[in-house]
Amino acid sequence: MGREPNDTVGDWVALVDRTWPERDAESWDRTGLQVGDPAAPVGTVLVCLDVTPEVLDEAERAGAQLVLAHHPLLFRPLERLTPDTASGALALRAARAGIALLAAHTNFDVAAGGTSDPVAELLGLRDVRPLVPARLGDAGQQLKLVTFVPAEHTEAVLAALSEAGAGVIGEYTSCSFRVSGTGTFRPSARANPAAGQRERLNHEAEERLEMILPRARAAQAVAALRAAHPYEEVAFDLVPLVAAPEAGKGLGRIGQLPQPLALRDVAARLAEALPSPHLRSAGDPALQVRTVAVCGGAGDSLVGAALGAGADCYVTGDLRHHVALDALTMGMALIDAGHYATEAAALPHLRATLAEAASRHGLSARLVASEVRTEPWSDWRA
Repeated sequence: MGREPNDTVGDWVALVDRTWPERDAESWDRTGLQVGDPAAPVGTVLVCLDVTPEVLDEAERAGAQLVLAHHPLLFRPLERLTPDTASGALALRAARAGIALLAAHTNFDVAAGGTSDPVAELLGLRDVRPLVPARLGDAGQQLKLVTFVPAEHTEAVLAALSEAGAGVIGEYTSCSFRVSGTGTFRPSARANPAAGQRERLNHEAEERLEMILPRARAAQAVAALRAAHPYEEVAFDLVPLVAAPEAGKGLGRIGQLPQPLALRDVAARLAEALPSPHLRSAGDPALQVRTVAVCGGAGDSLVGAALGAGADCYVTGDLRHHVALDALTMGMALIDAGHYATEAAALPHLRATLAEAASRHGLSARLVASEVRTEPWSDWRA
């Protein structure tokens, strides 16, 4: 059974987001908490690739209150939550059992040590880099509020904005930047200026005040600013923020074999190292391969990127017929090792990274690695 819970589901949701930020996920993805109450206690966390009936059996045996899955259970919008669909049945069962479900999908894929790195390591690739470098993110829907305040009123405006939710960065609140300058304004005859004279160009000592705030708190922050600011007309900007991608982040990997290998030998090395019951290759088995692109999971959407990067061979899973034919026509060999096999090797790294992060942030729940093999395919001849 699980240990006495000291953590909450919300603690682990926040930890996973710190480790693999949801802002790094693809726009079509569904990550984060999918089932469960953030306030519920957690003593044991089960880490898995997929949520299946067998995985939920395993979670119940382990006394887990939270399952962290790589693949989201709830991926497409549900019209109703009933046992008439696989995802609905599993979500209902998890909810009834008090098991929360949390997903880290493409936000984990793009990270250093994500799903593609173990396959690249098995092949001994050198000079490895992302196949598709991470795009600029939206910084978690953050805005920067910039306003201009008479110096003697800055503290009051800062306090009001902080109360409205601005200025929060991690574990810090009331975060701001201030710089002194001079503002100019010419009030009309009908204006009611807090300082200066009507129908004259006035110069006023002001401070530029900058604070970060969530987009969802913008209306409250602007209302607080107007209420606390002494001016009749308040000048301010709301600036959308983007997050620069971190070095090494991105979908897929590409690198060089230490020495050229025949396609058949690359396939044989993967067949021996990966849990794939149906590894298949496309291309001349004797083709000499030096540059290899890799994408764990379903990667046929990156065939064009692999071709553009000059890959001799592309290793992934779930390749479709016409996509494969197009790649061969363009001169690139393929190895389809399966969705499960190309991602399962990354789970030990996911668990180890999470355990280290949990220790660093004072979380004490036990982490358990799932032993359920969720590969749906088998060799019918076996």
